[in-house]
This record gives sequence, C-alpha cells and structure tokens, in this order.
Amino acid sequence: MKRSLHERAKAFFINMGRKSRILRGPAILGLAVSMLLNRFFEYCRKGTKRFICAVFVLLCFMVGNSFAYPVFQEENGFVSGTESEKVIAAVPDSDIVLADVQQVSYDELELLEDEDVLEGYDDAELHGMEEADKYLLDEILKDEINELPLEEEAVEKTEEELYSEDPLITFSKEDWKLVLINKQHPVPEDYAFTLGKIKTIKGEMQCDERIVEELLAMMQAARNEGVNLAICSPYRDLNRQEVLFNRKIEAYMEKGMSYMDAYSLSSQAVTVPGASEHQIGLAIDIVSDTYLSLDEGFAETDAGKWLKEHCSEYGFILRYPKGKEYITSIEFEPWHFRYVGKEAAKIIMEEELCLEEFWDKYL
Repeated sequence: MKRSLHERAKAFFINMGRKSRILRGPAILGLAVSMLLNRFFEYCRKGTKRFICAVFVLLCFMVGNSFAYPVFQEENGFVSGTESEKVIAAVPDSDIVLADVQQVSYDELELLEDEDVLEGYDDAELHGMEEADKYLLDEILKDEINELPLEEEAVEKTEEELYSEDPLITFSKEDWKLVLINKQHPVPEDYAFTLGKIKTIKGEMQCDERIVEELLAMMQAARNEGVNLAICSPYRDLNRQEVLFNRKIEAYMEKGMSYMDAYSLSSQAVTVPGASEHQIGLAIDIVSDTYLSLDEGFAETDAGKWLKEHCSEYGFILRYPKGKEYITSIEFEPWHFRYVGKEAAKIIMEEELCLEEFWDKYL
C-alpha cells in the first residue's frame, strides 16, 4: 500500500534522528512541523464548508471597511490619516484637488441674531412682510387702552379670588393657553386662532386676540413703576421663520461649518420653522426703551427684572429661563415671554419651571 506524504515525512524525520544525535534536534522540529501541517490540511479537508464561510466573512469585512478606511497609498490617490489636511492628487496630472479643511472654534462663535441675517438682502423672500419693529406703549393708539382694567389692585384681587375659591386648580392639555410648542411638538396642523390687531403709530401689532388685554395691562403697570416696555416680534408667520432660519444656516456654513453643525447652532437661536410659539401669537419678545437688544444683558436691566417678577400676574412666563437649556434646547432668552394664563404662570414662575417641566408635572 502506498504511503501518504505525511507518513513518508514522518518516517524520514524518525530515521534522520536515529542515525545521528546531532540531527536529532532538527529531526524533532521537522517532525513537529509536518504533524502540524498535516493536522491543518486534515481540518481544511474535513471542514471545507466552515473554512469557506470564514474566508467569505473575512473578505466581506475587509471590503466593507475599505470604504471607511481606504488603503492609504499615495499612488492610488488616498490621503493618510496624518496628512489629512494636505492636498494629494487623486489621478496623475489631474486638476481635481481636495478642499482645505477649515477648523471652526464653536466657543468663540457668536450666535447670530435676526438683524444679522437681514442685512444685505432686499427681502424679496419675505414677500413684503414688515421687519420686527419695537412698539412702546406711547406708540399704541389711545383707543386701544381706554377700556382696559389697568389697576394693579384689581389684578391682585382677581388672583386672590382664583386661589381662594379653587385651591386645587386642574389643568388640561387641551387648553389653548397651555399648548406646548417646541422641536418635539410642532404647531398642530388644525391649530386655529384669531389674530388681534393693535393699532400703533407705526401700523399694526399682531398677536392672539385673547392675550391683548393682559399684554397692554402689563405694559401699563410697568410704566406706572417707571419701566417703559417695548414689544417686538409679537407674531411671526411660518414664511418669515423659514427665511430667518435658512439664512442663519447659510451664514454659519460660510464660516466653514458643515450643514448639520450649522443647523444645530441655528436652532439654538431661531426656533425650527413649524415649532415656534411666535406662529401661534402667544409669544412676545419684550425689551425696553433704554435697552433694545435681544441678548442676555436684558436680564440685568430694570425692565428685565420687573418682567421676571411681575409677568405671572398677567398670565405670562419667562419661556426660556437660564439653566433649562438642556430641556428647552433653546439658549437663555430673558426677552422671550409666553402667555399661559394666570393660574399656570403663577406656578411656573414660583417653582422656577419651564413649560416642558410644567407639562410633565401637572398635565
């Protein structure tokens, strides 16, 4: 019977070791290698299917990763990880080059305001919509405030009556005053309200007609204490919101940002279109005659402090308070006030909640 290759190799190394002590070491090593190779070939022969599957999986892994981590060979046109900022020609004698990588420092980058992205445009996109004017109480025509209950004592009495008569006030998600609008809860398609138009010497100021009385009463009360409030952006429709949002994305991308980074940063200063309280007429941006800028400095002004202390008496809340950014996804805006009704406003401001937290706790 013809012996196999392994048997012949085994006999060869055994005979070599027997003939000479000097060759015994190499003979043992050769015998071990031959036995190892024999075991390997026998495993492959008996487990062909397993071996083929393993090789196939390995090839798929290598091919799949080659798209994310290409072979770093200069002659093939790839760029090494340590030289990613260098430009290497993809094809010999080609005019195609890679764009320079721009490093953007987010810490040093200031958030853009609405005015920053309105400059340099003819505003054709806004279809003739007015810019965000500032409206002082003196500029609102007298016939708009003649019949309003502006006495602070009357307001306080109403608050006392509300809480003495019904100490356990309940709230409903269906209440128009408490509708939650944010990135996760966009304006419902069937949401409807009537715009109230307040006549001013500049034209008309618009918001939900159901909050006009309280808004003007709050302005009057502030003036009685020597604070002249100025209203801006009471109502903003979807088209204007989209224009402002898209312009801010473009402005950030011009500074070297990717689209996703620009989108994320823009959403911190301008609410994503379709998710803005300005679109339902319940949000009001308020400054003063001595401080007209929409920035954090307003919180330290007499007007900012007065509003934070008294806004709940008229049904308003500071919508985006400091320290709640991780919940609201909006930067601190001491000028942005939202109408929720006196009952809810009292709780929210006293317990230092944002509207999202109020929903979780009381609705």
